[in-house]
Amino acid sequence: MEPSSGKPLAGARAALWLLLGINLFNYIDRQILAAVEPEIRATFFSPNDPNAMARTGALGTAFLVTYMMSAPALGWLADRFPRWVIVGTCVILWSLASGASGLATTFTLLVFTRICVGIGEGGYGPAAPTILADLYPLQSRGRVLAIFCAAIPVGSALGYVLGGLIKVNLDWRWAFYLVTPPGLLLGLLCFTRRDPRGDGATKKKQRRATWDDYVTLFRTPSYVFNTLAQTAMTFAIGGLGFWMPAYLQFRQQPPSALPIFGGIIVVAGLISTLLGGFVADQLRARYAGSYFLVSGFGMLAGFPLFIAMLFAPFPFAWVFLFASVFLGFLNTGPSNAALANVSLPSVRATAFALNILIIHTFGDAAAFPAIGFVAGHTSMNTAFLLVSAMMFVAGLLWLLGAKFLPSDTAAVEAATLQGGLSI
Repeated sequence: MEPSSGKPLAGARAALWLLLGINLFNYIDRQILAAVEPEIRATFFSPNDPNAMARTGALGTAFLVTYMMSAPALGWLADRFPRWVIVGTCVILWSLASGASGLATTFTLLVFTRICVGIGEGGYGPAAPTILADLYPLQSRGRVLAIFCAAIPVGSALGYVLGGLIKVNLDWRWAFYLVTPPGLLLGLLCFTRRDPRGDGATKKKQRRATWDDYVTLFRTPSYVFNTLAQTAMTFAIGGLGFWMPAYLQFRQQPPSALPIFGGIIVVAGLISTLLGGFVADQLRARYAGSYFLVSGFGMLAGFPLFIAMLFAPFPFAWVFLFASVFLGFLNTGPSNAALANVSLPSVRATAFALNILIIHTFGDAAAFPAIGFVAGHTSMNTAFLLVSAMMFVAGLLWLLGAKFLPSDTAAVEAATLQGGLSI
């Protein structure tokens, strides 16, 4: 069942806060690993091992590859079985796997636990925004998904902070032990929620997805443009986050500069994510393609400011970086809301899952080696021009897709109404 009166369904707000809490711990767990990586390396490898950093870096790769490969299969399940059951099961799985990371006695076991974390997040990632799309009406999805995605900058920063505090005062293993109980509690709470698609008589009215429904996703121009734009954006943001410590070192900045970058991500990312969803929803009555317009203009405006950061002296470079990050995060809520709006409810989780697979395969997973390769053969400044180029490409793709968004959204709305539900 989807909201038909322009108002959220019963329990929508509680569901939003629960999923927001889960998403927060999702990103805390991801970044805690990075925060304690030096201690993990010292535990399992010799200080003189030239391959130690490459091997600990494989922990992130193991998670990312498993996450994006498991998402389509688990998204398919979320379209056919109660989504809260999928979410709760996957959250409990990744929480237990995080705790097991602290118990790992060999590096191989640690890699295995991170693979299990990736599987857990692969089920949660497609299902969670789909539940919110089922609960909230079309006109408010931008700001709702912006609130949900606000956990990205906040959780990432908290992961660094908590990891740093824990490794100073406790053994690194406690970083993984301490995130396990909250995750288990949040996972169990999911089993108290009802699937917004209904049950009993309501559920029988739902049309099952067909192969043509899945093919239609890639025949929907705004879905394709959105996925391509998000891929370029993920390349830019993921590459920036991974290589920024090396860039600050290249610019001869002190170690104290890294917390400044973390603060920029939290403040600029949080405010921008919330503002982007609110503005896009407000503009939608006047401009039906507002979700893509806000996303595209944000990226295009941030593009020259990021280039300015590369050539400005510090501390002025921080100003340009703050502005470019702020503009780069405006798309988070609107672009994810657009994904939901142009995919039928019966395939919505799969639509998010395929999006996850594509944007990470060709986005951040490709950015890490590509930027490193260019930096190794030229300089970090030249390599970071790739980040600015991808910001420009993302902005251009969103603006090109804006003309298709109104008709694609209307087509899904009409098909959903015809199927006995309202969007």
